[in-house]
Amino acid sequence: MDNLPSAELLENTHEFPGPYMFKVIGRSQGGFVALVVAAVREQLEGEVDPPYRVRETSSGRHIAVTVEPLVQNAWEVLAIYQRLGQIPGLEYVF
Repeated sequence: MDNLPSAELLENTHEFPGPYMFKVIGRSQGGFVALVVAAVREQLEGEVDPPYRVRETSSGRHIAVTVEPLVQNAWEVLAIYQRLGQIPGLEYVF
């Protein structure tokens, strides 16, 4: 993924450990929501899914997934961004 924030910027603008919000937009096909949630859970080596919300566009072609896991540090945030960037059907992540 391009344009990721630096670890220093994340540490200066967020309090760790704590929740961090990822917004992921992609095509609503191929189990996109499950792939997003699984990517975050697996990257953090969690046993349960992190908290998440889903919104679908009115046309149904795209879906937005907001995931808010508990992260320990900026490096976990960057690793999650990298993992999310590999998901098929991804349009945008912030």
